[in-house]
Amino acid sequence: MMILRSRQGRTTSLDRLWIVLLALIAVVMPLPALAHHPMDGEMPTTWAQGFLSGLAHPVIGFDHLAFIVAAGLLGVTQGLGLPVGFVLGGLAGTGLHLASVDLPGVELGIAGSLVLAGILLVQKERFPWWRLALGAMLVGLLHGYAYGEAIIGAEMTPLMAYLLGFTLIQLAIALGVWGITRFLLLGRWGWPLTRLNPPGWVIVGIGLAFLVPQMVALILPVANN
Repeated sequence: MMILRSRQGRTTSLDRLWIVLLALIAVVMPLPALAHHPMDGEMPTTWAQGFLSGLAHPVIGFDHLAFIVAAGLLGVTQGLGLPVGFVLGGLAGTGLHLASVDLPGVELGIAGSLVLAGILLVQKERFPWWRLALGAMLVGLLHGYAYGEAIIGAEMTPLMAYLLGFTLIQLAIALGVWGITRFLLLGRWGWPLTRLNPPGWVIVGIGLAFLVPQMVALILPVANN
């Protein structure tokens, strides 16, 4: 129960757990955030397949899952407009991909958004809700564009089920994180906001783990020329 009794900013078991997790992320570079697909690369052909694929896609893509969790945490400090805006932006982004609109730098933007989300968690500066909601929608646009890769060419029934699936799972995770965090901060344990610093730094670390390899891949060809 060490974790629950510490309110004075001392290094606790929880802090050490976050530090270890961040160190592991820094050592083990994640796989590229390409098109994640739970159907072994097969296109969903039924409503059930489309729905299950939509549920799984944001979860098996670690960069996507990390930002959904970050959006839930930021909902506590910045308001629910941020996670809701992110989910709505995801729908729009998938629509752009399905409409064959070219959106460059998607994976780079997703990694950069993780770094920014972590920094916002650590700083805890309050911004106007509409600015953050708009920013979250733009970030959601990038994530949704990446989701669209897995469903291009599908029939309308599995396509609609896919959209429903990834919308519901993102809302469930983000709102679940928001609710649990609010309970810990405002409930009988009364954690201070500084307890959000460690997960904020972990999210920054995850973002950098995705961002650095992409930046190196962009810079090396230019340097070799």
